[in-house]
Amino acid sequence: MTDHTDRLSLADYAQRAYLEYAMSVVKGRALPDVRDGQKPVQRRILFAMKDMGLNHAAKPVKSARVVGEILGKYHPHGDASAYDAMVRMAQEFTLRYPLIEGVGNFGSRDGDGAAAMRYTEARLTELAGLLLDELEQGTADFVPNYDGAFREPQCLPARLPMLLLNGASGIAVGMATEIPPHNLAETAAAAVALLKNPNLDTAALMAHIPAPDFAGGGHIITPAEDILRIYETGKGSLRVRARYHTEALARGQWRIVITELPPHTNAQKVLAEIEEQTNPKPKSGKKQLSQDQLNTKKLMLDLLERVRDESDGEQPVRLVLEPKSARIKPEHFINTLMAQTSLEGNVPVNLVMMGADGRPAQKNLKTILQEWLAFRADTVTRRLAHRLAQVEKRIHILEGRLTVFLHIDEVIAVIREADEPKAELMARFPLSETQADDILEIRLRQLARLEGIRLENELADLREEQNGLQHLLAHDGEKKKLIIKEIQADAKRFGDARRTLVQEAERAALTQSTADEPLTLILSQQGWIRSRAGHGLDLAQTAFKEGDALQQVLEIRSARPVVVLDTLGRSYTVDAADIPGGRGDGVPLASLIALQAGAGVACLLHGAPEHQFLLANSGGYGFIVRLEHLLTRMKAGKEVMKLERGETLLPPVPVLRAAMINPDSKIVFATAHNRLLAVSPAEIKVMAKGRGVQLLSLHGGDRLTVCAAVSTPVVSVASANGRGKVRTETLRIADIAGKRGRKGKAMTGADPVCGIFPVFSQE
Repeated sequence: MTDHTDRLSLADYAQRAYLEYAMSVVKGRALPDVRDGQKPVQRRILFAMKDMGLNHAAKPVKSARVVGEILGKYHPHGDASAYDAMVRMAQEFTLRYPLIEGVGNFGSRDGDGAAAMRYTEARLTELAGLLLDELEQGTADFVPNYDGAFREPQCLPARLPMLLLNGASGIAVGMATEIPPHNLAETAAAAVALLKNPNLDTAALMAHIPAPDFAGGGHIITPAEDILRIYETGKGSLRVRARYHTEALARGQWRIVITELPPHTNAQKVLAEIEEQTNPKPKSGKKQLSQDQLNTKKLMLDLLERVRDESDGEQPVRLVLEPKSARIKPEHFINTLMAQTSLEGNVPVNLVMMGADGRPAQKNLKTILQEWLAFRADTVTRRLAHRLAQVEKRIHILEGRLTVFLHIDEVIAVIREADEPKAELMARFPLSETQADDILEIRLRQLARLEGIRLENELADLREEQNGLQHLLAHDGEKKKLIIKEIQADAKRFGDARRTLVQEAERAALTQSTADEPLTLILSQQGWIRSRAGHGLDLAQTAFKEGDALQQVLEIRSARPVVVLDTLGRSYTVDAADIPGGRGDGVPLASLIALQAGAGVACLLHGAPEHQFLLANSGGYGFIVRLEHLLTRMKAGKEVMKLERGETLLPPVPVLRAAMINPDSKIVFATAHNRLLAVSPAEIKVMAKGRGVQLLSLHGGDRLTVCAAVSTPVVSVASANGRGKVRTETLRIADIAGKRGRKGKAMTGADPVCGIFPVFSQE
């Protein structure tokens, strides 16, 4: 019999291997530690540079030498990964508080890369001492490196919450992190406040930390309640815009000067965006510019005369924007540019990190500070205990030396005459082995009278320090005071003013004043659209391209958007101002929206946001939707009606809100097999999107073909035989009424139904 107990299925093996790989990436590369705020590569860079003696007072050395030390001892990966991380740690426009001082070309805020590592030099900044100064004081656990030849710290003894100060960005397997930087003085104040009162909530902490503080400054316009929600949940998005001022010129002229940019934005990126909009190129696969590109080009050229980058060493960011005319309002000018470029944008926040328990998790602001404070308390306890052990060891040595001075002649005689002086000293005097070894190693000059006085003074100082250390270790309140004192001292030494302005404001958006005028839209069967001024027009003489014909005429108001529904159940939004007028052929509707592949234009809709329409498909399903739920800012539209394979979207049917409660109002459905069913609108669910509910039951390949809303007791049903002959039949609503989802009543005659119309009383 074969034993299979040592076998593993391929699926189980693949799952285990993938999970091990995922955790390796999460813990070993991508996520920072909540305790010291560093990723493994950053921690190894700092430790290696400290080991090389590259503190802030040392002479910088070649970056290649540092990278070689890191790779050879601690980081078994490519040199590019180590050097890139090292460059980032030296860029003052990337990190709020750089930990490495770079000499040479370490890149620029405009996206230029750093010089090769053989050309640059580096050393640690003074602020890096917050992470490294206590490393040799028993505060860190050391583990073997990748080959066991050296030892490296698991975590650095951070004196401040560096995770919040410099933030982090990374992508792991199945998770990512985006932690923004914060102001050092504000973060220290919040940590002290929480240490004094652990019951503080996030709102109270925000009295000290109102928002992130980016290295490049900027202006956070997100409302305070939204920032609070981000800090409470650990996830969200901040809206950040550039900071600028208006410079007055001669003869009433003016210009806008950008001095600070949002994160992940630089002057070259803004210039490239403006160039792309003012001098656009046809999109891939297109021969001409789209209508949207033409509209944007006209908008930008009407506003902007010129733009130039005047940034230099004294002014890291100075982007000058000159308007086309001094009559343009500066507020409208800058608002349009912010809406069209990355001068304003969203900054994601995702507070994912390795927790103090060694597990990746998303944490809120209070939890981050709580875990760091617990780590700091443990670090200080270990530091005090380590120092106490050193003091007690030194006291023990000095007490042995005092014995020498009390019995100096006898001790000398023992050392000169005994065969084993160590054992003899321990037998004759109350000395330990450590004290005896120390006495035997004392130099003759240390037996002088003045040396004895110095030892007595040192012993007194050490005993006083010993009492102080024991008191701190025995009383948590005193230890807490020490931690607060150290945090405040570091904040005073390294703290600086906030760079990022936090002030709520409306997000930039294109605002074009459009006159509320009557327009008539003309849509052709091949998807060409145009507009004509006015309502009630005679369109009998309207001409179309060869092979084309009229599909729909829609009377609208120019101030309201137009909804386009495609044949696959997707909705799009078009502004009336984008639809050309005149007596030409118009433009393809596909140039104003991005129709999905395989879709055609089903119809146009227009009205007030609260207007309701019945959306139904040939499969017999549908729902009632409000027009506002069909609107979208996405050019590619949004999915509204879910269709199965082979189904088509029927023309939407307007449904008055009064009809939802009027017992005389009905929705009448007709199928390809000439079955009719009238149901109350109240039975049909109101939804924003989806497949909807079953409107009527279909069997034997039947499909829904006609829908109509009526409020009369009698309707006229029109049938067409395909040769142009139309037959009408009058039916009572009561005869075809039923519950939603029923089969309906079969009509006489074989011709398919093509229309349903109300019959009004002649009385």
